[in-house]
Amino acid sequence: MTAAAEGSPARRMTRARRNALLQSEPVQGFALISPTFLYALILLVLPILVVIAHSFWTQNYLTIDRTFTLENYRIALTEPIYRDLLWRSLYISLMVSFFTVVLAYPIAYFISFHGGRHKSLWLFLITIPFWTSYLLRVMSWKVILGYNGVLNSGLMGLGIIDEPSTALLYNSTAVIITLTHAWAAFAILPIFVSLEKVDRTLVEAAKDLGDGPLRSFLRVTLPLSVPGVISAALIVMIPTVGDYVTPKLVGGKDGVMIANAIQAQFGKASNWPLGAALSVTTMVIVTLIAGAMVLVIRAAQRLAR
Repeated sequence: MTAAAEGSPARRMTRARRNALLQSEPVQGFALISPTFLYALILLVLPILVVIAHSFWTQNYLTIDRTFTLENYRIALTEPIYRDLLWRSLYISLMVSFFTVVLAYPIAYFISFHGGRHKSLWLFLITIPFWTSYLLRVMSWKVILGYNGVLNSGLMGLGIIDEPSTALLYNSTAVIITLTHAWAAFAILPIFVSLEKVDRTLVEAAKDLGDGPLRSFLRVTLPLSVPGVISAALIVMIPTVGDYVTPKLVGGKDGVMIANAIQAQFGKASNWPLGAALSVTTMVIVTLIAGAMVLVIRAAQRLAR
């Protein structure tokens, strides 16, 4: 009894101290730190540690040459491989622009002048191919132009060729065909808008003055729709110069374009300065060509008047 009585105050003292300790401000403050707060703190500190580690690695193991130089631009403009790729890209983009406009103009003309109350339906049908992925459309052309593809099978069935042709795929022609189909709608829409702005009374006046359909088209409709043609050509030409996916899938070694070389410099070669120089050079040249096209066509319009 005596020992138990003497031990009770000690146990009560221990509990009192424990309660006081749990009620102290430092312990209560630590208890308020939730797991969410700790997780957010780790996410905040971790990027800082990564940046510090990267800076340490760069300063001690990598040497960055920050000397100003135009050597990469000289390489981009004078090296035969890059010069040939740039000219090939420009050639392909110009051909794609030409064929796209040639194919898009009759469609836009038909919708504008003969579509009647179904114009919206025709425009809706034009956009249907764009419901699918761009990559899927390119792969479909790879199937069509392939060695055992739809085109070769059809030509063999008609007796035009005796064996499948290998000249349909993995060359610049395949790239031009694929890009022409891929960008057709982007050419149809601006031409259609331009044709819609043509005053129909001018066409009727030309016919009343004795012009036939072809002559009235060449003298009235076509000149008035030139702004739409220019817009369509530029909309198609500028992106196709830097196209990467189509040459990669259907171009082969004969259809490689400048975008593939730029990707190689930023990727496997790890030569970012040269990749940036190729990009800027291509952008400047495309800008100059686009400006020259606009000036030439406007000058031709003034001479025609």
